[in-house]
Amino acid sequence: MSKFIYIGTELELFAQASNWKNYLRTLLIKYIKGDVLEVGAGMGSNTTLLCNSQYDKWLCLEPDSNLFYALEQSIYSDGITNCYCNNGTIDCLKQEQFFDSILYIDVLEHILNDKEELLKASQHLNNEGNLIILSPAHQCLFTPFDKAIGHYRRYNKQMLDAILPKDIEIINFIYLDCVGLLASLGNKLLLKQSQPTLKQIKVWDKFMVPISRILDIAVGYKLGKSILLVGKKKL
Repeated sequence: MSKFIYIGTELELFAQASNWKNYLRTLLIKYIKGDVLEVGAGMGSNTTLLCNSQYDKWLCLEPDSNLFYALEQSIYSDGITNCYCNNGTIDCLKQEQFFDSILYIDVLEHILNDKEELLKASQHLNNEGNLIILSPAHQCLFTPFDKAIGHYRRYNKQMLDAILPKDIEIINFIYLDCVGLLASLGNKLLLKQSQPTLKQIKVWDKFMVPISRILDIAVGYKLGKSILLVGKKKL
């Protein structure tokens, strides 16, 4: 396997977004069970956030060597039990390794061959296991920031549905953060920043995310700057 270097610089910034992380946790935790595979675990912030679920074992994959080192340190310092990590991609898994939950949290948009990636994921998913995908939404919002951190695309429902393996049945498919959608549009049309500042991240997280948690329900999760898909592997 060729050496992978993650070109993004945003992980530490968004790790500060505690309200957003907690919002995600309330939505995802009920789908995480049994043996868990987290693809592209980065620095381990999502691992720490979600590991209080009812899991048996948790395997993190991270291809970037520097992030992998930070991930190992995070797992150790946070005292996460039955959690392990490999410096690699889904191709490093053994054929006989199967999981009850597979997570792609802000990862799939970084993978060029996303359809092939999800097919491989389904081949390692137990029957009635959950595939969880969170990604940035709407290609019309694609900015230099997306390109700078290695995004190939942003998704809508039609795009994700088109690459989903046939043995995966959708059980939840929603947009999140409708207020953040307006902020992203403002940046796209007016500010045209290549990357948000820490101050902007904190303002979004402190003021916009709590409002989005309320308004997302009011609009039926039909608007947002992020998209969440949860699928279950058919028997």
